[in-house]
Amino acid sequence: MYQHLRYAVDADGIATLTLDVAGKPMNVLEPVFNAELAAAVEAAVADPAVKGIILTSGKAAFVAGADIKELVEAYDRGITPLEAAGWSQALSRLYRRIETCGKPVAAAVNGLALGGGLEMALACHYRVLADDPKAVVGLPEVKIGLLPGAGGTQRVPRLIGVMAAAKLLTDGNPIAPAEAKKLGLVHELAPAAEVVARARAWLLGTPEAVAPWDKKGFRIPGGGNSLSPAVTQTMLGGTALIAKMTLRNYPAPQEILAAIYEGCAVPFDKGLQVESKHFGRLLAGPVARNLMRTMFVNKGLVDKLSRRPADVAKWQVKKLGILGAGMMGAGIAHVSALAGMDVVLIDSTQASAEKGKAYSAKLLQKEVDRGRRKEESRDAMLARITPTTNYALLKGCELVIEAVFEDRNIKADVTAKTEAVLGRDAVFASNTSSLPITGLAKACKRPANFIGIHFFSPVEKMPLVEIIKGKRTSAETVARALDYVGQLRKTPIVVNDSRGFFTSRVFGTYCAEGVRMLEEGITPALIENAGRMAGMPVGPLAVTDEVSIELHYKVQKQTAVDLGDKYEHSAAWPVVRHFVEDLQRLGRKSGGGFYDYPTDGSPKRLWAGLAQEYPPAAVQPSVADLRERLLHIQALETARCVEEGVLESAMEGDLGSILGIGFPAWAGGALSYIDTVGIAQFVADCERLAKRHGKRFKPSKWLKEKAARGDGFYPKPV
Repeated sequence: MYQHLRYAVDADGIATLTLDVAGKPMNVLEPVFNAELAAAVEAAVADPAVKGIILTSGKAAFVAGADIKELVEAYDRGITPLEAAGWSQALSRLYRRIETCGKPVAAAVNGLALGGGLEMALACHYRVLADDPKAVVGLPEVKIGLLPGAGGTQRVPRLIGVMAAAKLLTDGNPIAPAEAKKLGLVHELAPAAEVVARARAWLLGTPEAVAPWDKKGFRIPGGGNSLSPAVTQTMLGGTALIAKMTLRNYPAPQEILAAIYEGCAVPFDKGLQVESKHFGRLLAGPVARNLMRTMFVNKGLVDKLSRRPADVAKWQVKKLGILGAGMMGAGIAHVSALAGMDVVLIDSTQASAEKGKAYSAKLLQKEVDRGRRKEESRDAMLARITPTTNYALLKGCELVIEAVFEDRNIKADVTAKTEAVLGRDAVFASNTSSLPITGLAKACKRPANFIGIHFFSPVEKMPLVEIIKGKRTSAETVARALDYVGQLRKTPIVVNDSRGFFTSRVFGTYCAEGVRMLEEGITPALIENAGRMAGMPVGPLAVTDEVSIELHYKVQKQTAVDLGDKYEHSAAWPVVRHFVEDLQRLGRKSGGGFYDYPTDGSPKRLWAGLAQEYPPAAVQPSVADLRERLLHIQALETARCVEEGVLESAMEGDLGSILGIGFPAWAGGALSYIDTVGIAQFVADCERLAKRHGKRFKPSKWLKEKAARGDGFYPKPV
């Protein structure tokens, strides 16, 4: 009778509904399953022999929530706020029917319960949760640009209080079993094998089949309803704080507060309608679609190595060589040792190599000091790293990663020394951030085994790895590079060779545009604030200082030598050259660049001399204008990477732009940003910006033709 659940009634009249969605690793809320659950509940209610109902799962987890792919497609199909609110109302009606069916219902939550899964449990009269660290519960919808749309914004505050609920729902973090019990989200903890028995025992105790908020005289705990002065004041402060944190780029936290505040001022059923209204606004907006598609659907595919050549046997790195023990090499050594690899860390002197290993020692000691790692584990991790100057120790390495200075001659030298001891099947990778892989591979006797593996700093924190295919890199080498990144549990994107590849090219446009604005007489504080208000983690001047103005100078000088008359310096070149050649302000590493870095430990501050070097213009542009320039220039360069074949998929362009260079997640990445603006509108914007600010904004013929066809970077649903 049922495909996605099992229905059984025992001799004591307890109906157990075991949720087990067919063909899915986890239970997800989808229309057929929802309909079957509704039918099973009605069957239990109609059966006079049934005294109580248990909801539990036939899988390791309880219910993981809604099918995010379905929600993404809803936006792409043009769902309206009213239609989206209807989706929420349908699930709320199902859960409300469970809650008011007249018979007691207990949730035996045997594992993870998130989003709509936890909302289902909250609609039950009693909740038993597995006392297992993996059995976390939570309402993480805010992280995908939504709010809990099946009663979460109404039941949680009525269980734990308005202010506590506001924090829980706007954080969206998972909650461990003990904390869930302490908060009052669940009634009881039990071993996973006993949750059904405990739920059954409660049902046999002839409990009430009424939710607290359906009882006469119910009051919200912790200070009354949302109209109380204390709650009103907290909500006002919370709204201001969220606006400051999100810069109003993420509407979900504000909508959550509104749903709680408005919904808790009215009767429960009316509150559910309020929640659905706010849910509908979010689902019908682009931010939720962008977050869901890029950060969950696409990231999940990429993390599963979806770009890996399928006909290559699985591979594992057991022994890794790293050339260069500077910050990048030391960071790569650290994450690789944590992943269980033996690491040979080579530098020109033993002291330098030892210093690279000390980087890991410092990070691991912090974990020991905070109680997150035992000393024995720290020692075992460090024992995997061998600092040395001896290239002979690289023998037996399946993979060697070069992380030396951005100098072709140095890279060629270490490549030759390494090849002398490596096996024929070993892979050689360069961690270069800008030099073309095909050119570097000329120093290698086996260019098919040569590839770029570009990490981001600091390696232990940055989740992205950019894999760069040279013209002669084999499919087998690509597969092996992906397998290595998979061992590290990082997110890999695969791109084709190009000067600056993908991420460095796009990142450079952000820095250059900010520097060009300075030259135009735009006040530095306005430039920096516009970058942050656009959703970038750091202003363009600050991040240029961090990377170093000198590095931008050297890269452009080297590129000019390589390309000769064909090369056009970036928009930032006059300022960059002035800072390096005339002012000797090279960035943070030299103690000063666009900012000053006080030695007394006080915060950095914009250099006072900027006003003299680049006097402010009498009329300043709006933040909106600057925001548009900073985002459009990056998106346009990303589109050029697609046109040139550097990027082969939109999802990798979006993930790379967010995880690698900090492009705002609310936009879904640089290519989703173009689709969100609308490709025709984006091209028109770029034409206007080109007339005003220069040909760097000029859209190509390819992009204009694409816009004329209405052909975005993601296909529309069929």
